[in-house]
Amino acid sequence: MRETYLAQRVAGLKPSGIRKFFDIVATMKDVISLGIGEPDFTTPEPIIQAGIRSLQSGETHYTSNAGLLELRQAIAGRLESLYRIAYDPASELIVTVGVSEALYLAMTAILDPGDEVIIPTPCFVAYQAEVILAGGTPVELPTFAVDNFQVRPDALRAAITPRTKAILLGYPNNPTGAAGVREVLLEIAKIAEEYDLVVISDELYDRLVYETQHVCFPALPGMRKRTVLLGGFSKNYAMTGWRAGYAAAPADILRGLLRVHQYTIMSAPTMSQLAALEAIKNGDEYVVQMRDEYDRRRRLIVGGLNELGLPTFEPHGAFYAFPSIANSGMTDDEFAQKLLEEEKVAVVPGSAFGAGGAGFVRCSYATAYEKLEEALRRIDRFMKRHG
Repeated sequence: MRETYLAQRVAGLKPSGIRKFFDIVATMKDVISLGIGEPDFTTPEPIIQAGIRSLQSGETHYTSNAGLLELRQAIAGRLESLYRIAYDPASELIVTVGVSEALYLAMTAILDPGDEVIIPTPCFVAYQAEVILAGGTPVELPTFAVDNFQVRPDALRAAITPRTKAILLGYPNNPTGAAGVREVLLEIAKIAEEYDLVVISDELYDRLVYETQHVCFPALPGMRKRTVLLGGFSKNYAMTGWRAGYAAAPADILRGLLRVHQYTIMSAPTMSQLAALEAIKNGDEYVVQMRDEYDRRRRLIVGGLNELGLPTFEPHGAFYAFPSIANSGMTDDEFAQKLLEEEKVAVVPGSAFGAGGAGFVRCSYATAYEKLEEALRRIDRFMKRHG
């Protein structure tokens, strides 16, 4: 009998470093979790009501494979109004089951076995896994706090080989909170053009930026033709459980994503698509309210961590702080484990997010202001013992 029936690429995947700590948290009481990357806000009421109306009116059937045309038109209109980039709703947009599916579709559609994808890290934990599951090879490119977690163009050039097919970017960044800097992104664009690479740009947190402007990668000169743009509703509109996302790309690339989607998913949930449509039409005021509250929390936690001897990069996007824990004398895994055991504060080791994350922990400030204050008090006690 075989030792395992699993494919090697699946059996070899590392378990999520985030999930390990949540499994422990689930067994404990009085834990303040700074680990989960999910808005603590409930989906705004008009969006909820749109979903309810769709069910009550019998909108419970499949949509077209690519998603409701009206939603694709609304997404295209929003991208054009925000970033001055035009996509044809009929042939260059697809509605997906969250950005996670959009990422899966992009990788499966463009990668042949052995193709390499350069991934700046720290990054979202699924990036490397999705490349592997599509038969590709992830090539991690560490970024550093001293560079504000921006890609070094010379390091990017050095990572390119004859097998390189794509670059996978994630700005605003999970876990660091870094926002893409236009000058650096323009350098990446030049390199992508020079080496004829595809760029997959995950811009899920595009509306959650502070003291800066989001740079939409395909809107950069010459990049629309070679970029797969990934976006969604989970973070901006507090719609994680609705699982609504999208991908936008030139028609020849989008056809590949749609083909995989047809055989894998059929269509995204109809009620979620109608809720997403309502979000675009009438959700902006809620986005602003949530962003302002995240900004208030951001200033609290960044200032607090710095005062506690945990030097913290100033995040300009998403809702994560990424402090260095070097002053504790521990590894990031030890720090997270001890902090959870001793003070019941859950954070995620930076090494869970790839090369470049070691020596840091991710602290999500998508939790109530008062809980963040209490978490800082607990971390203060912890650092007085270990700092």
